[in-house]
Amino acid sequence: MVTAFQQRVYDAISTIPRGKVSTYGLVAGHLGCNCAQAVGQALRRNPYAPRVPCHRVIASDRTLGGFSGKRSGPQLRRKRRLLVKEGVVFRPDGRVDPACVHRFSRRPRDP
Repeated sequence: MVTAFQQRVYDAISTIPRGKVSTYGLVAGHLGCNCAQAVGQALRRNPYAPRVPCHRVIASDRTLGGFSGKRSGPQLRRKRRLLVKEGVVFRPDGRVDPACVHRFSRRPRDP
């Protein structure tokens, strides 16, 4: 079962184009909840992956953050491979290039 909040998160991240990423904080701000951790928990439970691209959401410091409930190991390497395949550029320090960060243009309407 998907909650109304989770669905709002999934709808928002579905608008992030290939080759771009957003941050947990930017998604939270876009939704008006200002709780990046709640966004992360919703993404951890994403039943629609990969159609709903939770791999396109990263930490605010432009590091990968987590993926599939893990913060290191094979899951994070998979997240990076998915992003590189989509055209996301990484700097030598492992952070996503700032030019690849998607910023939402407007807040969605409340249900």
